[in-house]
This record gives sequence, structure tokens and C-alpha cells, in this order.
Amino acid sequence: MKITIITVTYNSAEFLKYCISSVLNQTYSDIEYIIVDGASIDNTIEIIKSFKTIKYVSEPDRGIYDAINKGIKMATGEVIGILNSDDFFADENVVSRIAHQFKLGSFDALYSDIQFVDREIPTTVVRYYSSKFFKPFLFKFGFQPAHPTFYVRKKILDKYGFYRTDLTIAGDFELLLRLIYLHKISYKYVDDLWVKMRVGGISTSGVNSVIKLNNQIVISCRLNNVYTNKLMVYSKYFFKWWGFINKRNSI
Repeated sequence: MKITIITVTYNSAEFLKYCISSVLNQTYSDIEYIIVDGASIDNTIEIIKSFKTIKYVSEPDRGIYDAINKGIKMATGEVIGILNSDDFFADENVVSRIAHQFKLGSFDALYSDIQFVDREIPTTVVRYYSSKFFKPFLFKFGFQPAHPTFYVRKKILDKYGFYRTDLTIAGDFELLLRLIYLHKISYKYVDDLWVKMRVGGISTSGVNSVIKLNNQIVISCRLNNVYTNKLMVYSKYFFKWWGFINKRNSI
């Protein structure tokens, strides 16, 4: 089973080597790695070119989700996952475990847990996000499975559509809502840690980002005829405190 991993970059030189190495060091052999760059002006492209086995394109795009969609169109793998340029796999056997789970059953998609780590000191855990207790009705409250751990069969994306590019910060929420809640694809939660995510990215960078994200979550629900409101979405922060207390380092 070929698994395609897509990384989107734009002036991502600071941590990109770490991200790429975490993919290339995976023990699973049948990986297609695609990097879609938005015409970076730092040395991102030089870093990508230094790794000879990566398929990449560098050209202007209309944002993160437009770039991801380009990667999906380039993909030849049966299963697709996204690894952000600041993030990295929790260990070298993650993709092997993902492939094993897909081979165990006929699931359309899998997801697991992530750790949020300090941007400069990635061994320091800031928060743990478990998808274990996720249920589809929780989309109404702004919850979703951890998107960096979401691996889906390409045929599902071909059937139900890719990421919306008009939702500049919540395109991943809308995609998971559409696939899981609206189209009721088959999925499985795996009690495992797959990705470590540096804080400070587009969806974790301040109050304005939080407001914009939640506004687009409400829009995403309305686009898919799922009832919610801002009060319901903001109520999720009463529960998120647990992730800051339960900073477990491994499963």
C-alpha cells in the first residue's frame, strides 16, 4: 500500500529539515512524499532540493488549502495524509503503524493523537490533544479529530471533494465535517501518538487567529447544513484545559 504524505511550504526554512527527515526516516518503505511550495523567497527550495527523493513543485498559490489540493492531484498513493512543515512524526514507525491499521480493515480513514510542543524546544510538551472521545455531533461545538493525524483513502477525496480554498484557516475542519458528518465515511480512532506539532502555526497563533478560526467553523457548519452558533463553538474552551494538564509524553 502506497501512502502519500503532503507537506505545504512557504518560507518554511526554519524547521523544514526536521520535518522532511522525520518522513524520510520512516521505516515504512512505500511512501510517496510530495512538497508543494508557494514560491518561497527564503532558502526553502534549496533545502528541498538537498533531498533527492522528494517530488515537489514551487509556484504561487491561493493559500494553504489550494496548495494541499495541488498535492492531492499529484498524489499516486492509495492513502493520503498531511504533515505541516513545522511538524514531525512522533517516531520512525508511525507510517508503518498507519499502513498496518488500514490493512486490518476496510476503513475509509484513520486518525489518532497529537502533542503540541514548544516551537524552539520540541522535547517540551505544551499540550496533548487526544481524538479518543471525538463523536460526530461534537463538530457542532467546534471539535474535530486531530487533522495532522487524519489519513484518508484518495478515492474518498476524489468522490466527495478536496479542501475548500475560501476557508483560509478552517478548511481542514470543513473537510472532516463534510466527510465524517455529512457523508458518513467509515473511520477508526487509533489510540496512538502520530504527530508532534510546534505551537505558533496558522491555527495556534493568537487571539485574532482564534476568532477567525471559530467564525469559519460556524460558516463550515452552515455550509453543510449542520446547526451551530458561536456560543456553542466557544464553549469548547471549557474542556480544552485538560489537554494542558494531561501532558503525557507517550502512550
